[in-house]
Amino acid sequence: MTLVEVLAVVVMVFILAVILLPISHAGDKARRIACVNNLKQIGLAFRIWEGDNGDKYPMQFSVTNSEVMKLISSGNSYVLWQTMSNELNSARVLYCPADTEHTEATNNFPNSISDANISYFFNLDASKAYPQMILAGDDNLAVNGVRVQPGILNLSTNSSVTWTKERHNGAGNIGIADGSVQQASSEGLNFALANSAATNQPAIRLVIP
Repeated sequence: MTLVEVLAVVVMVFILAVILLPISHAGDKARRIACVNNLKQIGLAFRIWEGDNGDKYPMQFSVTNSEVMKLISSGNSYVLWQTMSNELNSARVLYCPADTEHTEATNNFPNSISDANISYFFNLDASKAYPQMILAGDDNLAVNGVRVQPGILNLSTNSSVTWTKERHNGAGNIGIADGSVQQASSEGLNFALANSAATNQPAIRLVIP
């Protein structure tokens, strides 16, 4: 190739990069907005549930009286969402479009879903009585630099929690017990977790799908 041809190729590559970069950013923003909307629907489902069930969230029912709640307390995330299937209406709201590790449910409620179809953790100790507590959020978390695993995640107040970089460019979304949703950096996440620890619980317990 001549020098002119090489320069022409470089210019074309640069032009394509300039054109495609905003498209990529627009796609990231659209996925982030979709995730926020999912968490808003999830928050609404919790509020409808507790309004119909004595002002309690599903995970607050006695485990001695419900086999379903025993499963939730054992870290089976999908059981909670199955329990709220009437309030959620669609299993698809449990999947973040920026999530590359899980898959969107192909069957809707009441058909079976699994943790493989769920992108969001939930706070096992969330309560209507504490409206600023974290209720749910993106599950791509790392604690002290180590990626969290499915099951119950016990967080002490001095744990360093960060988002991993697989979704939302290293940030994330959290749903709050008052029904609001926040887009948060890792610093914002830790601040929200500190507020969530203001109960009589010795640690924050998140259920990771």
